[in-house]
Amino acid sequence: MNALVIGGTGPTGHFMVNGLRRRGFDVTILHTGRHELAEIPAEVEHIHGDPYSPEALTAALEGRTFDACIATYGRLRRTAEILSGRVGKFVSVGGVPAYRGYMHPSIDSPAGLPVPIRENAALVDDPVDDEKGYRIVRTEERVFDAQPDAAHFRYPYVYGPYQLAPREWCIVRRVRDQRDVIVIPDDGLTLQSFGYAENLAHAVVLAVDHPERSAGQIYNCADEETLTLRQVVEITAAALGHSLEIVSMPYPIAIPARPLMMQPLPTHRVLDIAKLRADLGYHDVVPAREALAHTARWLNAHPPEPGGLEETVLQDPFDYAAEDRLIAGWRAAISSLPEIEFGELPGYGLAYSGPGGRAPSKPFK
Repeated sequence: MNALVIGGTGPTGHFMVNGLRRRGFDVTILHTGRHELAEIPAEVEHIHGDPYSPEALTAALEGRTFDACIATYGRLRRTAEILSGRVGKFVSVGGVPAYRGYMHPSIDSPAGLPVPIRENAALVDDPVDDEKGYRIVRTEERVFDAQPDAAHFRYPYVYGPYQLAPREWCIVRRVRDQRDVIVIPDDGLTLQSFGYAENLAHAVVLAVDHPERSAGQIYNCADEETLTLRQVVEITAAALGHSLEIVSMPYPIAIPARPLMMQPLPTHRVLDIAKLRADLGYHDVVPAREALAHTARWLNAHPPEPGGLEETVLQDPFDYAAEDRLIAGWRAAISSLPEIEFGELPGYGLAYSGPGGRAPSKPFK
């Protein structure tokens, strides 16, 4: 059996390559050649070409057929067309911006996506709402036109080694710079689905394991556990033996947290992966908390260059002087609030019996 992976050198690629090899496939990767990873064995064939050029892709694959192809990079619609009739199982990887409101959460009223987001949620149907999301949806349609039995995966943000926009670096660098505080909005309670690279690769390769079951299907994929932003900060810092004081502010003024939030509102982005689990038997290879800690340690051992590509993409200036002024101003504002006395102190409701709630009606025996 032979398999083609288009891409292969990003965060999830080497996990796919080695997952296919463990299943007995002879694997070829087609990529630009700008990056090579030690994790990809020497036995893997490399074709160097531009996956964004239909002419280059056609020439590179002339006369070749494959039992399976996983397309993670390049122009998916053209790749699907070029390989029409020449591949047994075609698997493609796109993104969750296909969902209406993912990049424009205020498009609905009240603002925010449905929680959780299922595969049949509304998609971007107007380029005015989100041009990129609109193109993603049209690409999905074209993939299935050319490859009716394809399986398509909607990726969330990917984290792990080799990520070119490592959100966790916003935390790791502050630890390395010996910061003891970090600003987050609204106590960091926002939920966003993310996917550890090894987990996402495992999900995609499951479609090769189950070609009939996954035929013509679209799947959300993400870690099984969705962590809050606060949990992400605490787990990342703890993995480096550090503790950061979390300074919570209302979202509009928690400006230093924008690179961590990666969206203009603190609304939730939670993917439903029930279909992936039911159809393909997916479970995380690495639990999210363990994966996040590993990512933190990897970034600490392989720090991006200050002011380099990663920090440019993240748009975090690490302007600690400005952060300190903001924190001082926020604390001064809080301390200046008048003390408010209530005639009757509001409670949590008589249905609540947790800490600070309704006392037991009778002693426990």
